[in-house]
Amino acid sequence: MISVLREQVKAKSMEIPYRHTEKININQHTTDADARRLDSFRVALLVLPEHPRKTHWERLPYSTTLKPRFQAMRRRDKSRHRLVTDLPNRNATHTVVQTIDPNASSFEILTTARELASAVRGHDPAAVLVQVAGFAQATAEHLINCLATALLASVCPMPSFKSKPAPDAKLNRIDCYGVEQPVDLAAVRAEVIGNHLARWLSVLPSSELTPTSYRKFVETLAGREGWQMNFLDTKALKRKQAGAFLAVAQASPVDDAGIIHLRYRPKTRGGKRLALVGKGICFDTGGVNVKPARSMNGMHEDMQGSAVALGTLLALSRLETDHPVDCWLALAQNHIGSRAYKPNDVVTASNGTTIEVIHTDAEGRMVLADTLVQAGKEKPHTLIDYATLTGACIYSLSSRYSGVFSNRDALHAVLINAGKDSGERVWPFPLDKDFDESIKSKIADTKQCTLEGDADHILAARFLSRFVDDDINWVHVDLAASNHKGGLGHIPTDTTGFGVRFSLNLLRQQGLMDNTWN
Repeated sequence: MISVLREQVKAKSMEIPYRHTEKININQHTTDADARRLDSFRVALLVLPEHPRKTHWERLPYSTTLKPRFQAMRRRDKSRHRLVTDLPNRNATHTVVQTIDPNASSFEILTTARELASAVRGHDPAAVLVQVAGFAQATAEHLINCLATALLASVCPMPSFKSKPAPDAKLNRIDCYGVEQPVDLAAVRAEVIGNHLARWLSVLPSSELTPTSYRKFVETLAGREGWQMNFLDTKALKRKQAGAFLAVAQASPVDDAGIIHLRYRPKTRGGKRLALVGKGICFDTGGVNVKPARSMNGMHEDMQGSAVALGTLLALSRLETDHPVDCWLALAQNHIGSRAYKPNDVVTASNGTTIEVIHTDAEGRMVLADTLVQAGKEKPHTLIDYATLTGACIYSLSSRYSGVFSNRDALHAVLINAGKDSGERVWPFPLDKDFDESIKSKIADTKQCTLEGDADHILAARFLSRFVDDDINWVHVDLAASNHKGGLGHIPTDTTGFGVRFSLNLLRQQGLMDNTWN
């Protein structure tokens, strides 16, 4: 009986996870909510400017009750911007009044939205009312976008292997009031579903998410979403002479490593081609240069780059992007064993580059090297790769930002803007050629890394640049913010799925595919 229950739990753990949030209705009303409407809700969020005027208060239901309570709170503590109270109606509606600076950054607004969503989640209502008042239309739209995103993110079910898992959230409806025109929330839904997929996959323990089970899951997802799929197994990679990838995979007791290639094709032809590449190391022991316990803990999330690439593909598919998209997932595990690759080994990547291995825990750049070569053969206009690649990037930026690199200096400002606008903040690092001096090898074309560790995130990017053709616009995202204690921005879980929202903004708002960026 126990074994049957375990199999049932395991089967459920690998189900496509986002069906719950797909079913949540978001209703938009261009009028303000009145008291009668609010009375039917158990929970309400009411948002005003940082310094609300009389006319702003008058737009809120129960303003004669809420305004004096808010002002009394402010007299006690002027630093407070959030009133939490229950209304004197039949549902004792739990009401949160929040004031927000209209000029606050997207990250600040999303952080506040996460806190508000957490307050809602604590009451687990089936429906929530959201009212904004006193903002210009553009700001009101942005607030509704952020609040809806955070509310949806807060109820995304995550993997659980407890004998008595918590029930899914009851939320099935969000009613938004106070905008002059309805907001296009299609991108919100697509982004939340893509981010949820990335987080959900990343949280799965490595006992559940092996390269084999990952591939089978993606096969199911591809069939549902209408993507073409091909899998380059180790035999195919040997034919392609992908020695960098195969070096990492060779110690695995199960021959299940390989590169998944997914193709999304729009209904209309002619768009520029986009390639997404993700590091998918399902567990990283460090190899022969084995990690200490503290560093090895959490290495089941070393595949988060592949999950972000997959989540971005899903979001773009749901939005029916006009661009053909190829998604490449490098799936492997970095095992310890008699067959494991070793320091000072020399291997040859599929573009002919010879690599001297220095440290076996720098396996991510090895599997990405051959994956980037394969992606480049499709001649994309732009290639974005995602990887939890270096501790050096975390040391440089903390886990609040992620690092970005590009072979186009003109893209640096665009990347920063996408981070600011999306609230998934990034910072560009240099990619100057003289950094290659540090990874010169006496016996091969390049070293994989150095032992000193200085600027390893930059050296890793310089290493990867060898495997991307100069005529491809390339962006490398080192996911320093893939895990942040307590959540980040609008995301309530430590595992953030960072990169899906950033990528959608980069592609849709910043026009990444519209220029050559030479």
